Amino acid sequence: MAGRLLYVGIAPRYMANRTSTQNLRKRVRYHYRGNAAGSTLRLTLGCLLGLELRRVGSGKRMTFGKAGEATLSQWMAQSARVCWIEHDEPWIMESDLISQLDLPLNLDQNRHNAFHGRLKGLRANARQRARELSISA
Repeated sequence: MAGRLLYVGIAPRYMANRTSTQNLRKRVRYHYRGNAAGSTLRLTLGCLLGLELRRVGSGKRMTFGKAGEATLSQWMAQSARVCWIEHDEPWIMESDLISQLDLPLNLDQNRHNAFHGRLKGLRANARQRARELSISA
């Protein structure tokens, strides 16, 4: 699937009652260098790659652990590409793209996608397994 658009994300998200602290640079950086607890894209990719999701810290957050997150970051650096479009209301463009394109890695607003149920189940199973394991350091 080289060169195929698989996921659309936005920054900032629509916020009716307050101003978002996120911008595109922060979101892209977090997707590439953060962890699965703060990035639905990282959670999805890690689950698809078969990385073990674990509870960390107090046990409420779930990541792929230090080694797993490093593996995911390395895989993304080698395999994932990012492009962007500036738009005054990115949430409108995101909805339009999700409704018109085959974006298998988006879950929100994407129940019509053939991969939606399988991906949702994969992520749910990873979370359930993580809840059954001890909390990682």
